[in-house]
Amino acid sequence: MKRVFLFLLTNFAIVIVLGITLRLLGVDSLLSDNGSDLNINSLSIFAVVFGMGGSFISLMISKWSAKRMSGAKVIEQATNDTERWLLQVVARQADAANIGMPEVAIFPAAQPNAFATGMNKNNALVAVSEGLLRHMNKDEIEAVLAHEISHVANGDMVTLALIQGVVNTFVIFFARIIGHTVDRVVF
Repeated sequence: MKRVFLFLLTNFAIVIVLGITLRLLGVDSLLSDNGSDLNINSLSIFAVVFGMGGSFISLMISKWSAKRMSGAKVIEQATNDTERWLLQVVARQADAANIGMPEVAIFPAAQPNAFATGMNKNNALVAVSEGLLRHMNKDEIEAVLAHEISHVANGDMVTLALIQGVVNTFVIFFARIIGHTVDRVVF
């Protein structure tokens, strides 16, 4: 949580510095001189709210959407030796990583593939493809699962959501400035 707070604080600081820099460079006066009514402060707040907000909403629904989009079936109760083995391996690795037991799922895909997602390292999802189970031996599968568990333990999904939020914020901010300038100055 501390990492998220510090990252958000850094993002707000960057937006404030960007706003001050644009003022010092005269972007406000340039826009006003050309009849523009674009308010940089309001735009900054709008960009942060929508940029970061959209990213966090995506993170919050990531498990649900990943299961729906990939067709993953969560193993509630093991029905065969492979599922039983998968659950045991993930439980052992999650315990070693000091995280909660993630949901384990298998999704239909011929290619070897796997992913991890979730908003919280104690409430995540680890999924493997049918192709991965068919084409890899148990040691290789364990290595892939360890890789996915490390993503969960490191909080990589949250980190990526924060990075995406920053990217979203700046794209919204600059796209609006460029679009507004083109609209008012050129046309």
